[in-house]
Amino acid sequence: MPFSNGFLLSLSLCLDIGIANIAMITLAMQRGFFHGFWLGIGTCIGDLIYAILAMAGMAVLLQFTSVRWVLWIGGSLILLWFAWKMVQSALQPAATLSAGDIGGALSPRQNFLRGIFLAMSSPSAILWFAAVGGALISRMGTGSTAASAWFLSGFFLAGVTWTIALCAVGSIGGRMLGTKMLRWSYIASAVIFCYFAGYVILSGYREFIG
Repeated sequence: MPFSNGFLLSLSLCLDIGIANIAMITLAMQRGFFHGFWLGIGTCIGDLIYAILAMAGMAVLLQFTSVRWVLWIGGSLILLWFAWKMVQSALQPAATLSAGDIGGALSPRQNFLRGIFLAMSSPSAILWFAAVGGALISRMGTGSTAASAWFLSGFFLAGVTWTIALCAVGSIGGRMLGTKMLRWSYIASAVIFCYFAGYVILSGYREFIG
């Protein structure tokens, strides 16, 4: 369960198309699979760093009942807001793949470091980890060390899986599939956010009310 929760949670972050994903698929289209792949692995590392910080930092704060109430209510509302945002985007997809040359002549190492920077500086990622990460990652990471390790392993593997899939699509013709891919990504993301919203609402109800 910790592994699958980590996998699905990371996947919900990946499916929220943002600057890092657009840079990844554009680089794969322009420079080939492995250029986009190393940038994507960098974003996975950046997301993993945020996940570890969320897991470590929230452990102490969760000792306070008031903090758990705020995370329960706030996390539930924000998860539902993310789901609604994804539904709206699926109905009227506004994002388009950039046609500009973002690849340059960077080496795999430079693309890897760039990916870390993109992941850790993305406004949507910061908001996601500040709200959703606080409500979910900290709650799932308060078990044993082994459970936390499995959770983080699933979290990282989902990012790698998404990177491989996205770069493969980009390298074989992402320009033609751009709009359709965005639509299905938003739909899948909305479903996953609804799942975790239900998880937080139910677990909080059992803890504080039931």
